[in-house]
Formats: sequence, C-alpha cells, structure tokens
Amino acid sequence: MSSVIALRRAALFPVTAAGFFLLTLPHAQAQWWKRAPVDFEECADAAEKAASKAEKTSALADCNAKFAGRRKPGGGYSYYDFLQDRTFDIAGPNPTPEEQKKIDEAYTAYLAKERRNNEAAQATARQQREQQEQQARQIQQVALRTEVERVPVPVERPKVQQAVGQRKGAPCTKGSFSCEWPRLSESLNDLKKLFSPTPSKPAKKG
Repeated sequence: MSSVIALRRAALFPVTAAGFFLLTLPHAQAQWWKRAPVDFEECADAAEKAASKAEKTSALADCNAKFAGRRKPGGGYSYYDFLQDRTFDIAGPNPTPEEQKKIDEAYTAYLAKERRNNEAAQATARQQREQQEQQARQIQQVALRTEVERVPVPVERPKVQQAVGQRKGAPCTKGSFSCEWPRLSESLNDLKKLFSPTPSKPAKKG
C-alpha cells in the first residue's frame, strides 16, 4: 500500500512542482487576484482577466496546481484520477486526507484487478494455443493413417511346385467321375478279355 501511494505521489509531483515554480514568478508574487480564490473555477475566472496571454497561461497552470477538484453541476466537487481513469466525488475543492486514502485504496484494487485480468488473458491464450497444437497433431495422425490405407499391400504369389504337389496328393472325392473312372475303365478291360477269343498259336511244322 505504501509503495502504491509513493508511486502516485511521484506521478503527481511534476504537477505540484510546476505550480510551485509558477508561484515564484514575479507576476504571481504581485497577487493578480483581488482575493484568494476558493476553488478552481473561481481561480480560472480570475486568470481570464490577466493582462497578457502568457500571464493567463501561467495563472491557469497555477489554478490547476492549487485545486485538484472540479465543481459538479448539482453541488460538491469531483476529482479525476488519471492513473486509474476514474472520477471520485469529494466534498471540497481538494481531497481531504480521508478521501485521498480511499482514492489510494481504489487505485490499489485497480492494479490488482488489472493484474488478474492480464493473468487470465495469458492463461486463455495459452490454453487456446495448446488446443490448436493438439488439433494439429490429431489432423496429422488422421492424414497419416489415410495415406497408409491407400498404399496397396503386395500379394504373395503361390509357389507353383507347392500347388502342383497339393494337386497330386489331393484326396479323391468318392462318387466323383475323376475318382470312379479308373475303376470303370479297368472293369471294361476285363469284360473285353472275356468276350474276345484268344488267338490260336500257329502249329509248329515238323
């Protein structure tokens, strides 16, 4: 908390220093207003009556340094904190110590919220990046499987000798023509021998 307040005061220091410097100028020492202004608006009205443009510019800068608050149309004042881009309601032309404490606390909460938002954004970006990488890996795997399926698997040619051997040693199916024909052919040959006369041997000459 103390470090945040120190940073805020360091950021506001150049504005205060500029106002103090203007107060040391001769025309500021001459008390160019008839009476001390009570707020920024009254101070600015008096500055408009300055004799030269340079004196007017210097007087307005002095008013801005002396009064942080601005009048509200309905009464009271508002204070704009440019560090957190936010306006606060205050009772007088400048924040009281209690009001300044609340403004500083709001700034601390603002910084914490900004840090959480940044961390959440980084986490979301990291998660999206991981999902994209995972999807890319899945697409590559599907493409690889598809490419493998498209490649034809070579068919092994059967060995001729093995096929011939299988045909020679293949069992005969009972009742099939190829299996019964040898036996029928043998029976026909036996019948032919029965009905065919045996040729006589020629007689030997004495």
